[in-house]
Amino acid sequence: MTKSTCIAGKLIAGGLVAFLALSSGAAQAQGDPAKGERLFARCRACHALEAGQNKVGPSLHGVFGREAGTAEGFNYSDALKSADIVWNEETMDHWLENPREYIPGNKMVFPGLRKEQDRQDIIAYLKEATQ
Repeated sequence: MTKSTCIAGKLIAGGLVAFLALSSGAAQAQGDPAKGERLFARCRACHALEAGQNKVGPSLHGVFGREAGTAEGFNYSDALKSADIVWNEETMDHWLENPREYIPGNKMVFPGLRKEQDRQDIIAYLKEATQ
């Protein structure tokens, strides 16, 4: 075996290890909709999943792909109406982590979810339940 073959083998092995580490991290970031449904129980006091059923907070029906501050029939803060954000997995994750920091001046009193897995679980649930 030549020195260059040995180096190439180590590079391939190192790349495989890096790939497996990254892909397993990505798998951990996937949410569990069943756990998300249980976590969403604390959100139900303010949010409905059915279209047009606004409570203290807006209906979350159809939230993914919708511009922030645009659910029909809900009186949003100026901060949310002018946020220029479309709800997707990334924006929802930031919002759920710390709503006051992500969009300063919004009216939501919820302090946020610090655990990334909890946020991913709720997002997975919402993606299924709000279509």
